[in-house]
Amino acid sequence: MRLRVCLSGWVMAAGIVLSSPSQAVQCRLCGAPSNLADAERSGTPVRIEVQTSLNFDRLILTAQGGGSVRIAPDGSRSAKGGVASAGSRTMVGSVVLRGEPHRTIRVDLPSQIELWGFSGGHIAITRIETDLPSAPRLDANGRLAFRFGGEVQVDGNAEGDYRGDVPITVEYL
Repeated sequence: MRLRVCLSGWVMAAGIVLSSPSQAVQCRLCGAPSNLADAERSGTPVRIEVQTSLNFDRLILTAQGGGSVRIAPDGSRSAKGGVASAGSRTMVGSVVLRGEPHRTIRVDLPSQIELWGFSGGHIAITRIETDLPSAPRLDANGRLAFRFGGEVQVDGNAEGDYRGDVPITVEYL
């Protein structure tokens, strides 16, 4: 039995720009009133560019009971149980963030990604992990690249092509 699992290039991304709590608070009565955060006034929103989609390519069930395949952010793969990864097009997801140079940011990805098959089936990618540092910061050019992977569990009823979206939220700290 073959199973093809991939995440399409459709990645839902939200670039949210907030003012930094460490910035000095200016007198709100001393100038023209504004409800915009300082970063929003600077005109440098965070942009999210998806370079590659997370793709498990083809998975083959070799025994009853199913199993799981994991793709790490470094591209390494591992399989457990009665499933084998047979695709040569397996890829980690990769994203480039662009914004205000040297700004610390927060990046949120879901803990689970729902995948839906064309025939109505459903599976999930769990244990989403990235290679982001613990305190992500844009570099001097306002750029930060990261990769992400996860684990998919399948059973004997999961035949088909599956696709899903990855909501990514980014905000300045």
